[in-house]
Amino acid sequence: MSVSDNADESRFEVFLDGELGGVAEYVLEPGRITFTHTEVSVEGKGLGSALVRQALEDVRERGLEVVPECPFVRSYLEKHPEVVGK
Repeated sequence: MSVSDNADESRFEVFLDGELGGVAEYVLEPGRITFTHTEVSVEGKGLGSALVRQALEDVRERGLEVVPECPFVRSYLEKHPEVVGK
């Protein structure tokens, strides 16, 4: 499983065995990122959690404020407050 930022498409992507397994779409503005939608192709394998965890770690390293419009991202942050950006 690997996660990467596809900035051209404004989304983080998770790949499982080389195939796209899900996306976390965002809107990037100066100093902040708004997560708008998260979708995975297979539920129950932890793809969504891995995707959001890696995306949030990347965002934290970049010093961006996180705006969780997406319910999945909001729920993840409520369960894991330690990963919040600034």
